[in-house]
Amino acid sequence: MEPAIDTRILRQQAYATDEHLNVRYQIHEQYSVPRVDFPDWVLSRVTWRGEETLLDVGCGPGSYAAALAQSLPGVRYYGVDFSSGILAKHPARRAVVQADARDLPFADQTFDVVMANHVLYHLPDIDHAIKEIRRVLKPDGILVAATNSVENTPQFHDLYKRAIMVLTAPGKQVIVPRPASHAFSLESGTRYLARNFFAVVRYDLPGTFVFDEVEPVLAYLESARSLSEPQLPLGVSWDAVMMIVREQIRNQLNYVGELVVHKLSGVLIASDQGGFIHDYVDESRKLA
Repeated sequence: MEPAIDTRILRQQAYATDEHLNVRYQIHEQYSVPRVDFPDWVLSRVTWRGEETLLDVGCGPGSYAAALAQSLPGVRYYGVDFSSGILAKHPARRAVVQADARDLPFADQTFDVVMANHVLYHLPDIDHAIKEIRRVLKPDGILVAATNSVENTPQFHDLYKRAIMVLTAPGKQVIVPRPASHAFSLESGTRYLARNFFAVVRYDLPGTFVFDEVEPVLAYLESARSLSEPQLPLGVSWDAVMMIVREQIRNQLNYVGELVVHKLSGVLIASDQGGFIHDYVDESRKLA
């Protein structure tokens, strides 16, 4: 099990505002091959009636609210996020509330769909959060949880590892920062959800970053500094790591002309009797 991230770091640094999220959004948009609108892709994995009541847990600045408003205007949208700074720019401000995913301020069996996209891995007790989501879901409701694979962006891991090896004293363990999403990845998330729901389906979206300059790579890594820096070995500074990473990227671009970083994200969808599993459950009941 991955160690939980200090919630003070999440509240006060990583997600105090949408600044760091926007850096990553913009880099995904500019340097991804192929270019895919990720919220639209996630929503397209779900079979919609078009009149669902939906809760967006960890809704952030509202990228899914905007996508839903465009493609599914009949869906009744509600959002929660622990960060008031991020909620300040949400496009559906009147439909969102500052709240903790571990204690949702809604009655039992309220929602047809709960989304928890790129958020469950930040919570110290993932099973508890999933049970809280189940509480507010209707019996035939579905959970939609986008996340990354443990195989996402391995080239970033290699950049970190080589730099930290240079900076670590001989005989000391080389500790490489692990992405937060490893705590609830496409792989481990499937197991978490299978413990709590009758059925789980996984959809993968492979892709790549293709960089032809240094600064966007460094900006992407810097946007997650507050999550990565605390994991560095004692005596190894973030600035020293970034200096060596910069040199590695520059050498790669000089010799090859580009840095290709492989991405693997996706979405997990879980339910007891709705969505993709509805017909199976219905037929099973007829045969019982």
